[in-house]
Amino acid sequence: MAGAHGKAYYVTTPIYYVNDAPHIGHAYTTTAGDVLTRWHRQRGEDVWFLTGVDEHGQKVMRAAEANGLAPQEWADRLVTDAWRPVLETINAANDDFIRTTETRHTRRVQDFVTKLHDGGHIFEGEYEAPYCVGCEEFKLAGDLLPGEGELEGQFLCPIHSRPVEIVSETNWFFRLSAFADRLIEHYELNPHAVQPQSAYNEVMSFIRQGLDDLSISRSTFDWGIDVPWDPDQVIYVWFDALLNYATAVGLGDSPTSEGGRKFANTWPADVHLVGKDILRFHAVIWPAMLMAAELPLPGMVFAHGWLLVGGEKMSKSKLTGIAPSQIIDHFGADAFRYYFLRAINFGQDGSFSWEDMSARYTSELANGLGNLASRATAMVGRYCDGVLPEPGALTNADRALIELLRTTVETTDAAMLRLEFSVGLASLKEFVDAVNLYVTEQEPWKVAKAVDDPVQVERLHTILYVMCECLRALSVLYSPVMPTAMGSLWSQLGADASLGSILEQRLQTAGHWGLLPVGSVVTKGDSLFPRLDDAEA
Repeated sequence: MAGAHGKAYYVTTPIYYVNDAPHIGHAYTTTAGDVLTRWHRQRGEDVWFLTGVDEHGQKVMRAAEANGLAPQEWADRLVTDAWRPVLETINAANDDFIRTTETRHTRRVQDFVTKLHDGGHIFEGEYEAPYCVGCEEFKLAGDLLPGEGELEGQFLCPIHSRPVEIVSETNWFFRLSAFADRLIEHYELNPHAVQPQSAYNEVMSFIRQGLDDLSISRSTFDWGIDVPWDPDQVIYVWFDALLNYATAVGLGDSPTSEGGRKFANTWPADVHLVGKDILRFHAVIWPAMLMAAELPLPGMVFAHGWLLVGGEKMSKSKLTGIAPSQIIDHFGADAFRYYFLRAINFGQDGSFSWEDMSARYTSELANGLGNLASRATAMVGRYCDGVLPEPGALTNADRALIELLRTTVETTDAAMLRLEFSVGLASLKEFVDAVNLYVTEQEPWKVAKAVDDPVQVERLHTILYVMCECLRALSVLYSPVMPTAMGSLWSQLGADASLGSILEQRLQTAGHWGLLPVGSVVTKGDSLFPRLDDAEA
């Protein structure tokens, strides 16, 4: 089990380019990482969650120039004004935030490339190839698209639809070709190491075609980390950036130092979350770099799909990027987190629409979970003076719900551990629907009218206890996804006073029945998911 035996369960997002402010595509990846790591924390595991920004390369340098700033000043401004704040906006609980201009990163990158150079893995050579500044990537001729109209006669990047530039330089190269057979052997032995299956197939096909050696330095601009033995060149931005996952946790530090101990407790990463357009960097170049350095390989690279708006990949360059705050200011962070993991199969492309999010918010959150919480807390207040009553004998309807809860916990936990977030959340929704149906069929408001009948009073108490106990379990299960709303629900149930912090509750035991103590003080608080105006914010 990851997270056991002294090693933290280590999850990373890509580090994002600071050529512009983040859009919801970036927030989507970070939210997935945050929910995954919160889930493992809720299981009682030691966890480390890393995100951050990539500040080097031509793309960042040109963005800075276009805005009349030096690259470092540009990066500092965007990190302060946009990239760090978005983590608060989406309520991410990351453990670290790496910037590739930090000394801890640049020093360790230089040490790493020096060792590879000394080990014979890096050599000098001539290079000429088409280069996309948007991707910061040399392109294969077969990947390019012919330009049309005013771009006729030029070749375009298939991702950015912009002309590539022909770059001719004397550079330093990494002997990537030498690792093709080892990579194939590794992936054949560890097919789970690249997910989903479509990504695995793509990577294996790419490697089997043969790998070219990789240019890992640039001499035509100076915004990057200096090549230690050749200060006229800077390290290629991807070779620098990929190392962040290891430099952030102490790569190369003495085993007895703080960094060395951190590395031993954290590396290798369990999951690298990436967008599918940067899969090859992470599943071909990155493991080859680690092989050259004789370091353990990550457990899994998971390539999720694109967020589409109007049928196109969300993009800053195409002006289809939507700021997370535009959505969160209207729906709230919890609903944002819920929607993107519930509505899209992680690993596949998914379309965002305001209308679909509004519909799911209303049906699944406001009318589903929120209404159940409101009814339960209100009825305990009305019929039992706000004190959770002692249940009586259980009926078949009660027992069916108890059994369904047990299987729901198992199904949801297994799905979330597989990164099948939409499957896990669908399982929880089905349980919410089942509890709401139970309430409709048991009609506690009618049972409550027989105040002089001890049998009916006992039955009412049982129904109310069942409702609140189901909500107790749901608050724990939903907590990694919607931490703010579930913290509120936990308090309304009186569980914080009787059971302690919601963060201390374990997912594995969430389905155990009868954990919410009789006598807990239940209060009807503010609506978990308030009704929204239909108009966009």
